[in-house]
Amino acid sequence: MKRWTRWEDYVALAAGLFTVLAALIWTTTTPLSMTLMLVFGGLLIVTGVFNLSMPGTPWLEYAQCAVGVLLFVSPWVGMYASYSTMTFASASWTSWIAGIIAAIVTAAAFKPAMDARQHRPAHQH
Repeated sequence: MKRWTRWEDYVALAAGLFTVLAALIWTTTTPLSMTLMLVFGGLLIVTGVFNLSMPGTPWLEYAQCAVGVLLFVSPWVGMYASYSTMTFASASWTSWIAGIIAAIVTAAAFKPAMDARQHRPAHQH
């Protein structure tokens, strides 16, 4: 598995970047929703970069998937899913869509990451 070639990690990274930009630029947020979107979006960016630079590292895939799931549930945890006005609903929809996309594409990468780990040559001492 070569570095910087996995489309799944690029998609998760893009979902994180979209979430951060949405929170900062075009989505109306509450202070808590902005914080959650910036934290989880930023973590998706970081885990995406690490996964791209170190392919075949299963724990990073699991961490990235967990961040996607946390972004998905953040509107309920942060209590911004209940805002019914369209102004604040965009923050919820951004979190739900970006979070589920990141979690699904990362889950699709679990098996290839495990296979790459098993076929990696052992370090020589």
